[in-house]
Amino acid sequence: MSMSPSRLDALDWASLEQHLDQYGYAIVRSLLSAQTCERLSALYSQTEPFRSQVIMARHGFGRGEYKYFSYPLPTAIERLRTAFYPRLVPLANRWYERMNVPVRFPATHSEFVQRCQAAGQLRPTPLLLQYGPQDYNCLHQDLYGELVFPLQVAILLSQPGEDFAGGEFVLTEQRPRMQSRPHVVALHKGDAVIFAVNQRPVSGTRGDYRVTMRHGVSRLHSGNRHTLGIIFHDAS
Repeated sequence: MSMSPSRLDALDWASLEQHLDQYGYAIVRSLLSAQTCERLSALYSQTEPFRSQVIMARHGFGRGEYKYFSYPLPTAIERLRTAFYPRLVPLANRWYERMNVPVRFPATHSEFVQRCQAAGQLRPTPLLLQYGPQDYNCLHQDLYGELVFPLQVAILLSQPGEDFAGGEFVLTEQRPRMQSRPHVVALHKGDAVIFAVNQRPVSGTRGDYRVTMRHGVSRLHSGNRHTLGIIFHDAS
């Protein structure tokens, strides 16, 4: 149950970065096989791989639930996290430079985790989400402490139209002095979406400005939906 790093090497990263620059997200089609998606979804019923469970309705987050993985992460999750991170660092550093944020990210994820630990962010943030009929996820940002990596990844583990209906992945973009712009991202089983966690730079007539991104999931009409979330910063 793994993904070869060579699968990421084969992607057109220049095109993905261009789409991230333009829209704040980019899709990687068929990143995981159907079998791997099913095995990851099946983890949700287990106790051992996880450190905590969150029932969204109890916190005003929406309806549905999710579980955070514990350290050591399952091998497949760890491989995804460590394989994606170095390929996103150049864009993350470029975004921070354009936004005049005086932070640069190290080349490897292990180095970044050390920074998180030094800042008191010790708890892993990769998570598995489960939605049933009428469930949804309110628009939000996955911020867990002072240190934030500006990109994250979500992988859909269920098939729209077969496993569930509704439940679209939604991004909103809040621009200065303008109304928010929504993006509905159409995903299939095994697809990954890379997207901005919080703010990203946009080129304007007077140079770069910041837009604020949020993400969520629209209401499920029927069925069950599982998603794997890969967040690179840890939680305090």
